This record gives sequence, C-alpha cells and structure tokens, in this order.
Amino acid sequence: MDTKIILDKQDMTHLQWSHTRSSSGTAGTFLKASERVHGKKVYYKLSNFDSEKGIVGHECVNEIIVDRLLTILGVEHLHYQLIHADVDIDGHIYETWLCASEDFKEPGETKVALDNYYQVNSEAKTSHYDFCVQNGWQDYIDTMLAVDYLIMNRDRHGANIEVLRNARKKTLRIAPLFDHGLSFLCSCFSEKEIAEFDIDVDRKCQNFIGGRSTLENLDLIKDKKKLFANSIALDTKEVLFKDLNRVLSVEHMEKIWNMLYKRWCYYESICNS
Repeated sequence: MDTKIILDKQDMTHLQWSHTRSSSGTAGTFLKASERVHGKKVYYKLSNFDSEKGIVGHECVNEIIVDRLLTILGVEHLHYQLIHADVDIDGHIYETWLCASEDFKEPGETKVALDNYYQVNSEAKTSHYDFCVQNGWQDYIDTMLAVDYLIMNRDRHGANIEVLRNARKKTLRIAPLFDHGLSFLCSCFSEKEIAEFDIDVDRKCQNFIGGRSTLENLDLIKDKKKLFANSIALDTKEVLFKDLNRVLSVEHMEKIWNMLYKRWCYYESICNS
C-alpha cells in the first residue's frame, strides 16, 4: 500500500468497528475494522473515540506523519493511507479521518507478540533488549528506540512489536515498525492544550524494551550513527505536513515540528559527541 491522503470524502459506513480500550493510560477507545480489497486484507482504525463526544483524537494523522518521516529516514515500516470518510458507529454517522494499512504477513506466516515470544523462548534473567540482540534483531530494536524518542511514542508495549514465523519454511523475522498513533501531541484534545503542551518534558511512556523514558532508552543504543540512511532537515517539514492543513491546525503542526526537529538536533548532537 502506497502512503497517501485521500481528501475526497469516502462512504465507509459499511465497516463494522470493534472496540479496543486504550492501553497507554489515555482515556477513550480505539475502533478497528477490516475487509478484503482486491484479494488483500486491509485494516482500518479510527482515532480516539469517546461515546459522548465522538471521535476526538488525531492518532490517525500521527500515523501518516510518522509514515512519511520513516520513509525519509530510510526505515522499514508499515505504510498507511489517511482517508477522509463517513463511518457508522453504533448507528451514528461521523465524518472523520481514518487510516488504512495492508496486512504485512507473507503467505504462510503467523504472527506472535514479542512479549509472548519472549516469555516462551527466553532464558531466566535475560533482559528484553538482550533477548532481541540474541535473536539478531539489534539493528531493528536500536532503530525503533531512536524513532520512539524522536516522535515520543507513548505505546511501544510488547504487542506493538511482532514476530512473524513460517513453520513450513522455518523462517523467523520481526515485523516492520507499525502503530505510531500515540505519539507527538496525542494527549491534546483542544487548541488550548496544544498551546500549553511543553515539548521539552520527558513524558513516561509504555515500553517493552528499556524503561519508561524514551530519552533514557537511547543509552541502550551502542552505535547511534549508523541507524538512519538519511537526515531530517528544515525542508522536511513541508513533506511531513503536505495536505494536512485540512486536518490539523497550523499551531498543531508547528508544535509537532518544533518537538520533532528539536529532538532530532539533540539526537544528532549525542551521535557526534
């Protein structure tokens, strides 16, 4: 699936949404749906849904921003589409922006959450990070830790990292990076909260690898210089926010950019120190 934004409103009221409670400590529910399109399984998700206020979050927009960012940096990841659509939730029609992605499993592969895989296959007292290194996933995990710092991902729990197995071919690989909705200013639901959001605060995050600080987790990375094929520059801003002026306010986009670029500059400084 190519990364793109579909601006013309689509009728997607046929989708049946399942409810998943937020796992990050934020209030609300994340609704998911799926269907087959041209023979491929496509997954849909909505931003934070409140039964009284409707769809109040902007996690789906964060997905497309991070998708574009990882493409620039040269990081393997799941691609998303951001779709302007009408959806039906419990008999009520909502106009919103949802995101879509294709199944990243190859034929014959099954998936298992990394925390479950660790529980079954790890030796006693082996850290989550060391277990991944032993399985040959160090570069992937190091890149993930750096990305999660840049975007301040709040929700990299053990089920948001997946291991893909093909029993017949006897192959084992780790899935492309996915699920970055709970990042940037995901806790802000109003322009007032966006204005007051302090981009310098190191907020506690839910991480399976390392501790609760994405900043402190950078200490786990042994070679920070070799993680990204490309860099973030000032003109990256235009690429990240192209066509998003209908979705996010100018102030919201500016705050995201300021946070991301400041974190990138810090990351570069410790790479060169």
